[in-house]
Order: sequence, then C-alpha cells, then structure tokens
Amino acid sequence: MASREKITIIQVFNDDDDDDDDDVVFMQLPAEDEVLLQKLREESRAVFLQRKSRELLDNEELQNLWFLLDKHQVPPVSGDEAMISYEAYLLVGERAGPKCKKFFTARVYAKLLHSDPYGRISIMQFFNYVMRKVWLHQTRIGLSLYDVAGQGYLRESNYILELIPTLPQLDGLEKSFYSFYVCTAVRKFFFFLDPLRTGKIKIQDILACSFLDDLLELRDEELSKESQESNWFSAPSALRVYGQYLNLDKDHNGMLSKEELSRYGTATLTPVFLDRVFQEYLTYDGEMDYKTYLDFVLALENRKEPAALQYIFKLLDMENLGHLNVFSLNYFFRAIQEQMKLHGQEQVSFQDDEIFDMVKPKDPYKITLQDLVNSCQGDTVTSILIDLNGFWTYENREVLVANDNDSSNAADLDDT
Repeated sequence: MASREKITIIQVFNDDDDDDDDDVVFMQLPAEDEVLLQKLREESRAVFLQRKSRELLDNEELQNLWFLLDKHQVPPVSGDEAMISYEAYLLVGERAGPKCKKFFTARVYAKLLHSDPYGRISIMQFFNYVMRKVWLHQTRIGLSLYDVAGQGYLRESNYILELIPTLPQLDGLEKSFYSFYVCTAVRKFFFFLDPLRTGKIKIQDILACSFLDDLLELRDEELSKESQESNWFSAPSALRVYGQYLNLDKDHNGMLSKEELSRYGTATLTPVFLDRVFQEYLTYDGEMDYKTYLDFVLALENRKEPAALQYIFKLLDMENLGHLNVFSLNYFFRAIQEQMKLHGQEQVSFQDDEIFDMVKPKDPYKITLQDLVNSCQGDTVTSILIDLNGFWTYENREVLVANDNDSSNAADLDDT
C-alpha cells in the first residue's frame, strides 16, 4: 500500500474586502530530513509576508487618505459628522492610489450606508473602517511570523514578550516579572480559544476575539484606573493574580496544595469541589502550579462564559456521563450543607427541581453543558453547587435586592 503523503493547508491572505476568509492551498509538507525544502519553505513564507506587509497603507498614506476624504466632503454636515457622497467617494478612490483601491467598492459603501437622507456615508466611519482593516492585516502578518509551521496556528511564543516594551502601561513592570506576566497573559488566550487543549490556537480566532484589543489598549498612556483594573492584561491585574497566588502559597514552595487553595477568594469553595479540581486538572505530586491556577481563576472569574462553564461542568460531571442528574446535584449540595453547618448557619433543604426549572434542559432529568450555556443561568447554578458564599447570595437574593432599593431611595432623598 502506498504511504500517505503529508499534506498541509496553507492559508493565503485574500484581498477581497467583503470577507475575511482566506484562499486555501493544499501543499505537501517537506519531511524533517529534507533540509533544503524546509529552508525553501521558510524563505518563501518570509518573502510572502514581506510582500503582504508592503501592500499595507503606511502612516503617510493614511494621512493622505484622510486629507483627500476631508477635501471631498459633501454638504450639508450631518450633526458633527463630515459626509461624503458615492460620486465623491469614487473620485477619492481614483486619487488615493492603488493600495486603497480595495476599500473603494460599492460593497464597502453599502455596508457603511445608514439613514442619511442624501445617501451619503460618514467620512470618519469609513476612515475607521480602513484603519481597522489595516490594523487587522498588520497584526495578522505579525502573528504569522511566529507561526513556525506555517499552518495558521500559534503555539506559546515570544509574541507577547516582545510586545511588552511597546505598551506604555507596562513600563513599571520589573523584568524579573516578565515571565509571569507573559504566562498570565498567554493563559487567557489558550483558556478561551483552545477549549480542547490542543496546545495551539488559530490565528483567525485570535484576530476575531477582543483579547488583542484589550492587550493593545495598554498603549494608551492615559488609560483610567478603572479600565486597568477590569483589563486582565494590565499590570495591576497581573500583579493582583500573581500576588494572590503567592499569598495562598503558605509553605513558599511555588505550588499550591488543596489546603492552600481552599483559602481562595472568600474561602467558601466546598472541599468536594476542590477534590474534583485536583482529580481532573494537571497537578504535580498533588500540588497545583501557576499555569493550572490561572485556568482555575479564569474559570471562576468568568462563570457566564461557555469556556468557564465547560471547565466547571467537567468537575461536576463526576461519572463522565456528559450530563448532570439528580444524584450529582445532591452530591455537591450536601457539601454546601456541611459548610453551612460548619459556619453555624441554618440548614436549608435542597430542591433539585429548582435548578432544573432554572435551566429548563431538553431532557427533564438531565442537564448537559449546552443546556447550561443556553439557559444563561450557568453562573448561578454553578455558584449554588460549589460555593457557600454563592449559595447564600442566591438564597438571600430578594433581601439583597430590597436593601439595594432602600439604599437607592435613601440616596435619592439625600439628593433632594
């Protein structure tokens, strides 16, 4: 029988503006011992990426485009926005140069045409559209340089490490912390974009998600404190997460035991849940390293997200049935009851039908991961089952809402 030829799929940048998909070309991968072919492939990719980079608009060309658009605006002004007609738009396209040609199509104009009574589009919206396209292609080329195999995927690379000096908001980071910062940042990409844990992420998925926007937001030297605190990639956020890890590590061995992890957050996660974490996820001699801890934190801090629910669902599905049933729900809730007893709280009987009513699964006796995601109640359900504080918040939700309303009313009276 003839041996199978090793085939790779080479993704080629497509200049067609109406979609971001790329042409696909099937090529035979050179074998590891075919050194000359390997080198030829690397060189051809480098030349290809350089050519694509030269096709992009540079800063001077973008400034010239803005000057032409502004020069050809058509009155009357719509609010504060300068507008351009289709005829003027085509004229600018002819004068802007060959690099701009792909942006000046009827399709692009129609995309940006909204409710202007004169059939015009906003100059600012069009320019932002062009800027966004240029940025996406620049970023794609930059990421592709780290795609050693040339197959459209990234494994853990030096991309973020080399990005740090270009982000003013990270200027205060000590170089000794760089490796921990990179680990913290990279983990978010892999947690959400590599759900099957293959160890690689599609470059297209990186570009499609908002994580790069959050990361590059750190170029803003005047980024507010609130924005930094809510941005996983900011220095305060990374230092917070790493600081929590160090505080939990009481024996200072660089790893977390189950007992040390039990003090995470409000220290109200149940022992049964923590047992499952250490059973299912990678540990070393029964202890958790920083990378595994980051997955744990990302799951618990983003319980509304499908990737986080998948992480937690795997822990709740003790028998690997692919669904939760009455037995598994009761099993985890018994641990909540034990925690309540330990803290001297009044015992509450468990009503599993309440959870089924919240989720409304397709099968009335089984809750699948997809049921949890579709219900938009996944964060509440998981909190009830794994965290005493989460269960208490749910049980006292009406009292908490009433207190919030009273506080709001009091504030309104003070204002008057």
